[in-house]
Parts: sequence; C-alpha cells; structure tokens
Amino acid sequence: MTDQGFHFAQPLWFLGLLAVVPVAIWLLRSAARAARGPVHRYADPHLLPHLTGTRDLRTSERWGRFLRWSLLWALLMTAMAGPRWDFTDVRLFHPGNNLLVLLDISRSMLAEDVSPSRLGRARQELQDLIVKDRQVRLGLIVFASVPHVLSPITEDIGSLLNALPALSADLASPSLQGSSLTRALARAETLLAGLPEESARAILLISDGDLDEPGLEDQVARLAARGIRLHTLGVGTPEGASVPAPQGGTLIDPADPSRRPVRSVLNEPLLERLAEAGGGLYRRADYRDSDTDSVLAAAAVSRLPPEAGDARTRIWNERYWLPLLLLAGLLLMQFRDMSGGRTRRGVGARTGEGARP
Repeated sequence: MTDQGFHFAQPLWFLGLLAVVPVAIWLLRSAARAARGPVHRYADPHLLPHLTGTRDLRTSERWGRFLRWSLLWALLMTAMAGPRWDFTDVRLFHPGNNLLVLLDISRSMLAEDVSPSRLGRARQELQDLIVKDRQVRLGLIVFASVPHVLSPITEDIGSLLNALPALSADLASPSLQGSSLTRALARAETLLAGLPEESARAILLISDGDLDEPGLEDQVARLAARGIRLHTLGVGTPEGASVPAPQGGTLIDPADPSRRPVRSVLNEPLLERLAEAGGGLYRRADYRDSDTDSVLAAAAVSRLPPEAGDARTRIWNERYWLPLLLLAGLLLMQFRDMSGGRTRRGVGARTGEGARP
C-alpha cells in the first residue's frame, strides 16, 4: 500500500540554521571595525583603494554574498534533515534459517600472526557475515572462560553491527584465563532450543582452536543429533605467535622453568574434528569472501519456507538528494564566477587596467 505524507526524517538538523545569526552579527561588527580602522586617517575613502591596492566591499556586495552562502547552508541543512514522502508498507518475513555465532575473545585471540590481530580478523569476518547475509537470522555469543550473550537470534542486523567495535578481550575478566567452549555451547543450545525443529539451527564457532577441554566432540555430536549443526572458522596461522599479557609485554608460562613466552598456534585439526562431529564445515578465515559465503550457504538449508508475519514496516522514498543537487549546481556557479573574476583581474593587471571602486 502506498500513501503520501511529506515530512523530514531528522528535523532537528534545522537547528543548524541558527548559525546564520552569529555570522550576520560578526559581519556587522567587522564592517563597523573596518570603517573605523586607522588607515582611514591617511586618505579619503575614495582614495584608499589607490593607497592599499584593495577596496572594501560595498554593503550590497557584502550582504549579497552573505545571502548566497546562507542559501547554500539552508540547502545543506534541508538535505541533512532528510525530506521524504511516498512510503510503501512491507510485511516482514521471518526466515527459517538461524545461525548463532560463538566468538572466542580469550587472550590467545590477541596474537598478531594475522593482521591486525586474530580478534581483529574475527571482527572483520563477522562484519562480512552480517553484511552479506540475506537469508539467515543471526545471534552472537562471545566467550572466554564465561559466555556472554550480546544478541539473541534476531533480524536486526543494525544492532549486531553496532556491537562489533566493542568486541574485545576486555569483555572477559583478566583474572580468568583460557576458553570454555563447553559453557558457550550449553548457552547456545538453550537459545536455540525454543526455535522450531523444522527450521535450520546452526552454530558458527570463530576461534583459533586454543581449547583444552575433554568431551568437546561428544557434546558437539549430541547437538548435531538434535538438529543443531556446528561450523567452525579458524583464525590464525599454524606457525602461531606470542600471546600479549594484560599488563603489557607477552604472557609467560608459569609452568615453564625457563619462563618462555606462551605461543599460541591455530589448532586446525581440532576445529576440523569439531566441524565433522557437528555435521558442518571448517574454513580458515582470510580476506576472500569464499569462507563467509560457504558458511551462509551451509546455514540456509531450512525445510521451512520464509514465514510472513503480522508485523509491517514502512519503506520511505528518501528525497535528500534533491536539495543536494540544487546545492551542487549553485556551488558550481559560485566557483565559476570566482574563477572568472580572478581571470579578469589577471588580464587587467597585465594590460595595466586596474579595477576602480
């Protein structure tokens, strides 16, 4: 259904028009100061241009420029306010595919064997996953020793994108070391249990595989038997890197008599075994899109068609580009006039025809 209703999406931007008032006051005061300047003691006003090589703008010229730039500023504020009309009512669809991401934020994810770090690369992969997703509802759990639910299964990708900059190892207590995937999987199972069994329910583990817990494969196999598949995305390199310490420097292994730095490597064999036990796939994270494409394709295997809900949303036809086009045209005319004036003054200087006030 379509209807018309002109309004502005962000009308508070019009408060920016108040900036015109102090600019006008400044022009008045600066013009008054210029008229009382000490240079006026040495010559009559009509002789000052010959003395200084410049001339003061006439009142009409000064305020003409002010009005032109005020118009440009008003057009910019209008564009920022977001004029729009003509909306379309769209019924929301709830896809039958659900993917819950488990993101490892333990200290080993701060290793820098990949750029900018393992956790930084994981955030990039998660952002690609969110942006490219069109068929899967997503959720996010971060975990180290304790899991934290940042977002349940949702269609609101905006909230997920807003949460990405806050994903850091600081979310985990520095006094607790290691990663507890067992607890994270149990928390994920609780969140996915309320979804229809006919829908596709999957978990994506993003980790370096630095996990030392018994019974992980059996736990993953039990989830697979309940219809919850596990995919894994490995972050890091087999060569590994040292792990940064909370207080700076590198983490030292207290059990090592020589006190060598802790070195973490990508445990691909474990991640591959977990994916195999969970009926999913394993990919190593890189800058290409094939890893996220593979995960999304594997998660979108629901036997349920997209379900139309009762909720509806309005999709507005934004018209902010109309004042922007007018603003660009006026700016081009302004710069053309300025460049033309400079050219004429240059020709006059070369021919000895100086401009008179």
